[in-house]
Amino acid sequence: MAMKRPLPRPEELINRELAWLDFNERVLEEAEDGSVPLLERVKFLSIVSNNWDEFFMVRVAGIWRQIDAGITQPSADGLTPRQLMDRISQRLHEGSAHQHALFHDLIEPMLKAEGIVIRNPADLSPSDRDFVSEYFERSLMPLITPLAVDTGHPFPRLANRAMVLVAELEAQEALEENSMFPLSELSIIHVPASVATRFLRLPSKPGTHAFITLENVVRMQLERLFSGYEVKNCNAVRVTRDSDLVVEEDPEEDLMKTVEESLRSSRRGAAVRLQYERGLSKPLLDFLIEELELSAEDLYPTEGFTSFSDLMELYMQLDLPHLKDLPLPPLPVPALELSESIFEAMSKRDILLQHPYQSFDDSVVRFVREAVEDPKVLAIKMTLYRMSPTSPIAAALERAAERGKQVAAIVELRARFDEEANIAWARRLERAGCHVVYGLPHFKTHGKACLVVRQEADGLRRYCHLGTGNYNERTSRLYSDLGLFTARPEFGEDLSNLFNLLTGYTRPPKFNHLLLAPQFFRRGLTMRIQREMEHARAGKPARMILKMNALVDPNMIELLYESSQAGVQVDLIVRGACCLRSGVPGLSENIRVLSIVDRFLEHARVYYFANDGHPETLLASGDLMPRNLDHRVEVAFPLVDPILAAEIVETLELQLADNVKGRMLGPDGQVLQRGLNPNGPFIRSQLRAYEYGYMRSGAGAMTQKLTELRPGDLGF
Repeated sequence: MAMKRPLPRPEELINRELAWLDFNERVLEEAEDGSVPLLERVKFLSIVSNNWDEFFMVRVAGIWRQIDAGITQPSADGLTPRQLMDRISQRLHEGSAHQHALFHDLIEPMLKAEGIVIRNPADLSPSDRDFVSEYFERSLMPLITPLAVDTGHPFPRLANRAMVLVAELEAQEALEENSMFPLSELSIIHVPASVATRFLRLPSKPGTHAFITLENVVRMQLERLFSGYEVKNCNAVRVTRDSDLVVEEDPEEDLMKTVEESLRSSRRGAAVRLQYERGLSKPLLDFLIEELELSAEDLYPTEGFTSFSDLMELYMQLDLPHLKDLPLPPLPVPALELSESIFEAMSKRDILLQHPYQSFDDSVVRFVREAVEDPKVLAIKMTLYRMSPTSPIAAALERAAERGKQVAAIVELRARFDEEANIAWARRLERAGCHVVYGLPHFKTHGKACLVVRQEADGLRRYCHLGTGNYNERTSRLYSDLGLFTARPEFGEDLSNLFNLLTGYTRPPKFNHLLLAPQFFRRGLTMRIQREMEHARAGKPARMILKMNALVDPNMIELLYESSQAGVQVDLIVRGACCLRSGVPGLSENIRVLSIVDRFLEHARVYYFANDGHPETLLASGDLMPRNLDHRVEVAFPLVDPILAAEIVETLELQLADNVKGRMLGPDGQVLQRGLNPNGPFIRSQLRAYEYGYMRSGAGAMTQKLTELRPGDLGF
């Protein structure tokens, strides 16, 4: 029996939450970078805030639950929940202050220089005031519901991440005896941002773009709302709540019902952060602290406006190409362009897809739609993890079922923050006649796979799609992901076995190519890493390139430390949290960690092993995290076509050479330098990958090479 590998010592690990904050600092660097187009810097400020929102709703909330439960046991990195919360609080307060200074002192003046202004009420002209008043009357007034706070009106629930105005009122004159109205009052107003843009565009001269925030629109009309009262003070506040969906699965209960009940419960989550304008009076702040049951470390004073996450709305409203990234139109997939049908193309060869450089809509969505329309297609089976409310793929499956095709959809109801959209689609698909299942009990189905069964002259043939990213047309334009089209019989057999496992719990005797978590993914990666160690110990060249979103699992980290000490060259490309300490003498001197933050979110998972001249390249849906390795249904699959495998290795080497958007991380997780070779020629891997894809697409000679564009376009 094999001996159990020891876990890393606490000092050999970086805490997961702190590693994630390191990642968000790298995102904030993009907002600081003067070579990034101005509105893209605004977008990155919004992304940082959205990331922090989710961090509070899930990670900070979870740590508070541990503290409240009296847990004092240190985690694998040696920190107790209380110690970790202290470090997180310090980092987040510093980051928030830095973000405010970056926007108000640097970016906002640059926006003004470009004619983009966010106006305060005092700066408005009479005509602007009339415009705001008319807009309020027409679009907001029917939606405003002031909520009094007094002995007869309990303190209302402040919705998660909602913009809220807190108004302190005082009667302008003494009211008659026995009046139903009090002399002073506190009123709460939820600003209806869900049905209106956060930034109202004001009439402006050509070449200028003036806006006012929605909370200031409401603030300017308070006298109309509170006739007879003087508004003594009015401040914006924003509460973030515990929104981690904890589903206690009951084997006798329907999973959809359980998830819906958990969603309703999550809306009543405890407050974990209060953002508020600095002008808020101390008595009122103390009152909010008491009502929301907060502590001093949960308080985040703000300047200017309260929620930077809403800056994305400003970005979307401004059609100013010179202040945004250079457009990169989706590239054609040559094999698909040269064939009349997608099935004809797949029958000839495996096809590699690189999104968003190549269009998701013109490949994956087309694949499903052609399957719906093709009378020879008998069945479509698919996993669905994150669906948009208007998902064209889900709509196509609905049509397929209505036309009598067999459709099996494995819909993951527990995909965080997408539960409601998935539940809505699950119901629609069931009504259309699809076989809808919610996966295996206690295991989220996170793997990405689609199987189409087609009747052909020589019998049934199976066509497969496997990928690293979700079947979501929106994120496919923003995320960098990989996919594979194949009609190889072994893959078809594997996917049939996979779907039978997910829909009917049948246990396949084996898989030809797939590494399925939780049964085989960890085991398969461990075997391949150990194989590289054996090569190194035998004096042979040994190398691995592992690309993922997060590296957290202590067992895998210890295995990588061991491989470094055996002499294996380990290159890690980790976008997000990396708990491994790289470059530590005697521990990890042969491990390099690169993190790339650029215009597209690096989302693909690739595991490459040199294998003594017989290389193996796996694509996967899962990262090296305990949840992906042990608690989810993940799918990893090899590129058996050596040409496609070589193309992916070329992309990995390109990313390792990125010294514009690539950051080499040091032992403490902080950025050491730009790229592994900061003094080499400037290489920005995402744009270079697009250029390579353009050349391979056969679209003709480029009229202007990307390397010849303006330095501001390229980011260096």
